[in-house]
Amino acid sequence: MLLVDVLIQHGKSNLDRPFTYLYEGKKKVDVGFRVLVPFNGQTLMGFVLHVQETSESREELEEENGFPYSFLISVVDEEALLTEELNTLAKEVKAYYLSPMISVLQTMLPPSLKPSYSALNKPKIAYEDYLVYIKDPEEKLTAKQREIFQLVKFNGEIRKKEAGSLSVIKALLEKGLIAKIQKERVRFVIPEYEKEQAHALSLEQQKAFDEILSSPKEVILLQGVTGSGKTEVYLHLSERYLSKGKNILMLVPEISLTPVMVEYFSRRFGKEIAILHSSLTPAEKYDEYRRIARGDARIVVGARSAVFAPLSNIGLIILDEEHVETYKQDTPPYYHAREVAIMRAKHFGAKVVLGSATPSFETKARARKGVYGLAELTKRVNQKPLPPVKIIDLRNSKDRMASDQVFSKELIGAIKNRLEKKEQVMLLVNRRGYCSFVTCCACGEALTCKTCGSNLTYHKEEGLLKCHHCGYVEDYPEVCPKCGSDKLKRVGFGTERAVKVLQEYFPDARIARMDTDVTRVRKAMEKTLSAFKAKEYDILVGTQMIAKGHDFPDVTLVGLLMADTGLLFPNYRASESTFQLIAQAVGRGGRASKQGEAMIQTYNPWHYAITLAAKQDYESFYRREMQERHLSHFPPYYYLSCLHLSGKDEERVAQAAYEIKMQILDQRFENVDSIGPMTPYYAIVGEMHKRTLLIKYRSSDRIKPFLDALLHDLDGKGGIGLSLDVDALDY
Repeated sequence: MLLVDVLIQHGKSNLDRPFTYLYEGKKKVDVGFRVLVPFNGQTLMGFVLHVQETSESREELEEENGFPYSFLISVVDEEALLTEELNTLAKEVKAYYLSPMISVLQTMLPPSLKPSYSALNKPKIAYEDYLVYIKDPEEKLTAKQREIFQLVKFNGEIRKKEAGSLSVIKALLEKGLIAKIQKERVRFVIPEYEKEQAHALSLEQQKAFDEILSSPKEVILLQGVTGSGKTEVYLHLSERYLSKGKNILMLVPEISLTPVMVEYFSRRFGKEIAILHSSLTPAEKYDEYRRIARGDARIVVGARSAVFAPLSNIGLIILDEEHVETYKQDTPPYYHAREVAIMRAKHFGAKVVLGSATPSFETKARARKGVYGLAELTKRVNQKPLPPVKIIDLRNSKDRMASDQVFSKELIGAIKNRLEKKEQVMLLVNRRGYCSFVTCCACGEALTCKTCGSNLTYHKEEGLLKCHHCGYVEDYPEVCPKCGSDKLKRVGFGTERAVKVLQEYFPDARIARMDTDVTRVRKAMEKTLSAFKAKEYDILVGTQMIAKGHDFPDVTLVGLLMADTGLLFPNYRASESTFQLIAQAVGRGGRASKQGEAMIQTYNPWHYAITLAAKQDYESFYRREMQERHLSHFPPYYYLSCLHLSGKDEERVAQAAYEIKMQILDQRFENVDSIGPMTPYYAIVGEMHKRTLLIKYRSSDRIKPFLDALLHDLDGKGGIGLSLDVDALDY
């Protein structure tokens, strides 16, 4: 009989320990296998941590240890799900982010392989029947039999469904002339691209390439202005490591950038590429994951979760646009792909290259201190200057178009000029939908989400109000639900409304929209980007997903309609995020032979994040903002973690938050600040009330073990859920 230590599927800190079960079955069970177990009256999925033999009976064990034992229900897997390296990585991620181990494992694995009961219903391997030639006939065949036999013989093998009559196929099988085999059906195929040779590096690119290879540092920041050719450096580095027999992990921050990067790598390196990101179906993820694990791919391209790809022998990990916040997961285990990449690189002795025109302050500070290496690209590859930028002050109503009050006269004039020249325009509106919120002019009521309390956004095309936080949807009302008045006013501006206004100004213009409402339709994003690059559209209107990494040679005008929206958020990173977004967006224009320009519309024309982004002056912005961070004890001078509390009883949640605050103060930690308890912006989600505590600390040596113990002791106690966002970007 075996004693099997199992983690159960629930990601709660108070359940983050092994439960021991008995097993007498014949099927092999080992560390890293999934098993079904009885737990508290339910059948749950478990993940095996340890297996050992015992000569004692169930009764003897129960008498010796004082608690009852249950038997495993069944063993799910034939082999361990994770390699030794990925098992070690899971432990490192758990230790750093103080997250339940099962949450880490569920994050690392695709839906079909997750240690979760729902995985049993997810796609498995798909097979297809093939017919193969065995031998020539010794007797005369009918005409139909001869036709199908010759088809199989000529091709060697064909798909059964292509052969024709089932009765004829059966006869040929019975005669032993052909045989039926099964092959795995490929459910995801990367498009084939025409092969291209490596482009010669410029002197500056070559210098950066050499510095990265020769640097003794395992992590190197590649800081290069937009259009400076960072991607070509990535490709040359990849070629060097592939020639050494090493594999490549290439991460991008947005799913929209995956097809672009896949095309670059496919043109250079052929078919040994796999993709991992959330837009793949569960079946496609399963197939790609297994293909990587088998060693059929040497390059993996993907978004955040691809950092856990089961790739072996990694020599190089690249994070393009490393500053983008989407590299940080906003649900447990709250990992950041950059930190996980560095953990993996240490295991393989690999290099990590962090590329950006506007690096995150954490990365830039480490590079300046010498913790990371630094390579720089200061010029665009075509030697053209960055596009001139005009800041347009929206406070003066005379400068705004009278009909919509959002587009300035100057921007509309510039769009008209570019369209007449048959050039393309990109417009960034960092809100989707038609209007940001709806209010009643009679009673002042704002229409809010019944689930989380956020303002509902009006989507005109669908006639719906949507919550962009939790996904709640309702019909647009004809009258105010509070007072019955029909005086409902739609306030604000989103991508949908921008397109409508542009269509009124430029009825002949071909306008595409790109936001999550449009791109949630499978492959819609790739089709839109490809069509825009092929000049099938004149204007592309989109959210921040269009601001990063794209290269459209015919875009000569970039406009930012509401550049200062991000400054309104109560977040220590508001200025940094705004600067990065503007600088990246401006860099999309004038990337080829035609001169580009950019226009920034704002109600805060003198804010340093906007004026310095317009100049692409990262260094001045970095120095200014770092002074603010130093004075207020924010990263990168201090670490920041956010303790989230939730529960159905608001008073109990508030009391628990206050008691935890007192416990932290009682410890008298040195260089630890605690702020709150605070009511977060999204105070209610469903029936759950929320409170947060911000914890700033210079060293994690004492505070993190304390917080770890706190999570294990209090999570779930008294109906209060706890989770900790280590290295929080938001709160």
